[in-house]
Amino acid sequence: MLETRRQRVASRGRFARRMALYLLLAAGVAAVALGVGVVGYHVFAGFGWIDSFLNAAMILTGMGPVGTLNGRAAKLFASFYALFSGLVFLTLIVTLLTPVVHRVLHRFHVDEPE
Repeated sequence: MLETRRQRVASRGRFARRMALYLLLAAGVAAVALGVGVVGYHVFAGFGWIDSFLNAAMILTGMGPVGTLNGRAAKLFASFYALFSGLVFLTLIVTLLTPVVHRVLHRFHVDEPE
């Protein structure tokens, strides 16, 4: 999907389409991760849907929980979801930076015709 060093640097339009594709992929991963959190908080913590969404969004963005958790199942879910969210966050950052870093490095290493 990305160019090799023997290929020319992608045009701005192609790069913009690539960034849009990567952004769409990252948004999909974030939506699935948020959905897991919302359902988990609803089932394990007994929160309503809005409170579940709030807690899942806050954990996923690294801001911390909002509601008080009662019971072992809720606390275990929140712990594992927080670990999962950290991995998702790092994955999203890497996914969004990949095309940009590749483009910068590709400019330095492209084989120019002589």
